[in-house]
Amino acid sequence: MSLGAVILGGGGVATYAAASPSSGHGPEARAKRPVRVYDLALENAGSDKRRLPRTETKQFSLLGVSWQDADRQLDGTVQVRTRDAGTGEWTGWRDLEAGVDPLEVPEADSEERGATEPLWTGPSDGVEVQVVHADGTTAAGLPKGLQVNLVDPGVVTTAETKLDPAAFVTAETPTPTPGTSTEPTGSPATATPTAPATPTAPATPTAPATPTAPPSSVPQPPVVARAGWGADEAMSPEAPEYNPDVKAVFVHHSAGTNDYSCAESPALVRGIYAYHVQTNGWKDLGYNFLVDKCGTVFEGRKGGIDQPVLGAHTYGWNRESAGIAVLGDHTSTGASQAALTSVARVAAWKLGQYGADPAGTVQLTAGATQDNYFGTSYTAGTAYEFDRVSAHRDGFNSECPGNSLYAQLPSIRTLAAGPVQGLKVTSLDGTGLSGTTYYTKGKVTARWSATTPTSLIKEFRVLVDGKTAATAAPTATSQSVTLAAGAHTVAVRAVHQSGRSATTAALKVVTDTTAPTFSTAPKLSLRTGTVNTTAVPVTLAWKSADDAALRRTQLLSPTTATFGPTTTSSQRTAKSGTASTWSMRASDWAGNTRTSSPSFTPVILQESKATKSGSWSTRSSGEYLGGKSYSSASKGASLSWTFTGRSASWVVSRASGSGQAYVYVDGKKTATVDLKSSTTKYRQAIWTKSWSSSAKHTVKIVVVGTSGRPTITTDGLVHLK
Repeated sequence: MSLGAVILGGGGVATYAAASPSSGHGPEARAKRPVRVYDLALENAGSDKRRLPRTETKQFSLLGVSWQDADRQLDGTVQVRTRDAGTGEWTGWRDLEAGVDPLEVPEADSEERGATEPLWTGPSDGVEVQVVHADGTTAAGLPKGLQVNLVDPGVVTTAETKLDPAAFVTAETPTPTPGTSTEPTGSPATATPTAPATPTAPATPTAPATPTAPPSSVPQPPVVARAGWGADEAMSPEAPEYNPDVKAVFVHHSAGTNDYSCAESPALVRGIYAYHVQTNGWKDLGYNFLVDKCGTVFEGRKGGIDQPVLGAHTYGWNRESAGIAVLGDHTSTGASQAALTSVARVAAWKLGQYGADPAGTVQLTAGATQDNYFGTSYTAGTAYEFDRVSAHRDGFNSECPGNSLYAQLPSIRTLAAGPVQGLKVTSLDGTGLSGTTYYTKGKVTARWSATTPTSLIKEFRVLVDGKTAATAAPTATSQSVTLAAGAHTVAVRAVHQSGRSATTAALKVVTDTTAPTFSTAPKLSLRTGTVNTTAVPVTLAWKSADDAALRRTQLLSPTTATFGPTTTSSQRTAKSGTASTWSMRASDWAGNTRTSSPSFTPVILQESKATKSGSWSTRSSGEYLGGKSYSSASKGASLSWTFTGRSASWVVSRASGSGQAYVYVDGKKTATVDLKSSTTKYRQAIWTKSWSSSAKHTVKIVVVGTSGRPTITTDGLVHLK
């Protein structure tokens, strides 16, 4: 049995047999098929009931409920549920928004009907409808001629024919067999297909003169033309009408659902088009533009996207405005950022054609006497102030565009009008930051970020000392410039498509090409502490400076360390008997460096190398340098060492019974050293002396012969060469 053959089910309900396994999956499933609208009258089971029981139908993807009198408001709730054509599952009840605007003046020969907003259901093959009056009853005081209108958007564009055929089941009008009717006679839910207009015999309207489209102050966003989404132009043969200009845009949502894929958007637009023309009785799609959740913009009512085409979107205000509908329901869910961006781009472009600021206000003259959603009363012929970017509910008594999208209108205005939001410099590469000042050798790379989408940005500029030094594309996030020597300011400016600009705070930048200096070259001196044959206590000292800002000084060898700009010394150890290069590098914040690498050798002179006088004895222990030391308790006994170097330290053993010694340098007494210690200590550098340069010196130690503790024990002398 071919898909779509009609059978009368129990109770006279129209049902349609499923396709055989082979049908709907071959090449024919991907063939193009036209848009069709099917009308099912709601059941009248008494004066207070309007309903349609569960009814199997031909495939549809969009539906709404309409009634005879377009000026009659439906005071109540329309609820529908549908059956998924793929899974056979029924949805829960869903409300339809009932506040569709009537036309200010008739547009077409067909009778205009009142209607709900359409609901996108996706491929469905069953429907159930109930209408509940505002007082809780069903149907009391409801308008006449209530019917559900099912729209199959068909498969029209080339891209759609390449989609998975399972998504598009063939729904050709079946060929009746003898004795079989394609319409269920006597059913309380009679399905009446509304045939699409025949392209071979359209009305021949007198085309109005197309006005010259003024250029806009901002670029035109990409727009999918009517042919691109598969508009059947024979469905709306009447010529477009034009307004003098566009003073404002009204933002809408299509209501229905957000559960559509962006690949379905062309079909959704076709469904709305067919619904507006064949159900509402309008001459064309009501909106001037439609935007899906992926940000794709679709041309709505024909006449030229760059023209001030008269639409049918906001009752009483169509003569001075354009309408932009966001596909989806934004009552409790906000529109996507992509959608907001595209709405802003369209609004900025259309208003930019007439020199209007999207963030401003305008006086609009009411075309009808009515109240809006907030209870504000308008009188036909009187001017009222509106935002240039307003909502449907601002002009008409409708919840559209939903609370969530309504709350996003300030964001749309800012996106459309500028300036660029969230602009900040994230880094300044090629520099070093000290405090609030950056230092560079010349070339810097400014990196930035902004929250405004790049499609609304004209360009970025890098400002040096307040003047443009370089420009970058709206998609760029960095730009390099070279700065002359001296102090500068660097900032980033973002230019919105509207021409408004935002500029970051200026950063202080100093160009410094001079390397730091070592006013005192690195040098070692011996210090007190414990001496080993492999580690001699030393002090590393230096002084570095910079004409701009010193950053640090680093020890590169024989070990590594990093010091702040004010540090001038560090206690280290040096390997004895080995010449070591003590390399240091001074760096400034601009990245300039200078290195100094002197070499030093600590030398241990054993006690046996000394010249003796008086009585000295040898002691042996693994605790002594070289395993031996000299000890004496004889007053006046002495040891002297002669060496060439720039620093010296006397190494001794200390204990509670240790005595004192005099120290002579080059024949002059320089110190009296007490070796007494509460604990026994070995290899102690107890006395040190340093000179500014290397020279020949003699150090002599003399036993004092301290009363009660005359003995001293010496391990040797260390000097630096």
